[in-house]
Amino acid sequence: MGKVFIVADTHFNHKKILEYENRPYGSVEEMEKSLIRNWNSVVGKEDTVYHLGDFGFCNSDSTSSILSRLNGNKNLIMGNHDRRHSIRWWMDAGFNKVYDKPIIYRKFLVLSHEPPEYFNTNTPYIWIYGHVHGCELYQTTTKNSICACVERWDYKPFDIDYVLSTNPCFLDIVS
Repeated sequence: MGKVFIVADTHFNHKKILEYENRPYGSVEEMEKSLIRNWNSVVGKEDTVYHLGDFGFCNSDSTSSILSRLNGNKNLIMGNHDRRHSIRWWMDAGFNKVYDKPIIYRKFLVLSHEPPEYFNTNTPYIWIYGHVHGCELYQTTTKNSICACVERWDYKPFDIDYVLSTNPCFLDIVS
């Protein structure tokens, strides 16, 4: 079994995201090539990726084409922009599993597109989310959360076990 990676908010083929989030690309084509290259530089064929929403703004053929070039077994937790299509649409495009609500992974990781509205720091869960991109109101990591937006992780998925084991914020929870 391979590693498990997390990523959010790739926004493939979304021209406005270049401006909204000040992404370092001159075009959506350049962004697509870079995101695919970055993804495949860390994710192997046997790895699993949980994409926490807002995958892209593509038609079914373009979505299938992008997904076929990305390494790993790909799972989608639908984001606000993904909900314009059905679970079946995303699965037909190439995702292995698709969820329309947050899921609990490994008994203590909540995988969601959006951050929680309220979160008690004494909770036994780590909330992993996207949606907020580079918004400074949200930290990349806290004792109980990880923002998985690609802007926070050098535009590539991150290895969840590596982040949990090397970040002092999580030592109490994962040890």
